[in-house]
Amino acid sequence: MWIWVCGPYASEGADPAQRDRNLRALNVVALAVFRRGHTPIVGANMALPLIAEAGGDDAGYEIRSPLSRALLERCDACLRIGGPSKGADEEVERMMKAGKTIYRCLDELQPP
Repeated sequence: MWIWVCGPYASEGADPAQRDRNLRALNVVALAVFRRGHTPIVGANMALPLIAEAGGDDAGYEIRSPLSRALLERCDACLRIGGPSKGADEEVERMMKAGKTIYRCLDELQPP
């Protein structure tokens, strides 16, 4: 399965250092998802190189949000991690409305 891994990234005005820590947390979980036999998708990993090429701020939504939504729609399920995040909560809601499985803990995700 393709698993959308979401959680805080730029939540509540996170500064660049906090965004780096948040992205690392997403990637640590994504690696664990991969090791369980699934394909993890972290939207920021797709968007950040394009944002940098455009000379933009990595906290901005003009590139990150549309790319994330496009990827999200192609995923089979979602794994929500971390603390408060309006964006991650909206992503979970989109997945729920699409009838896709939402995982709240890595241990819920079984190997294929």
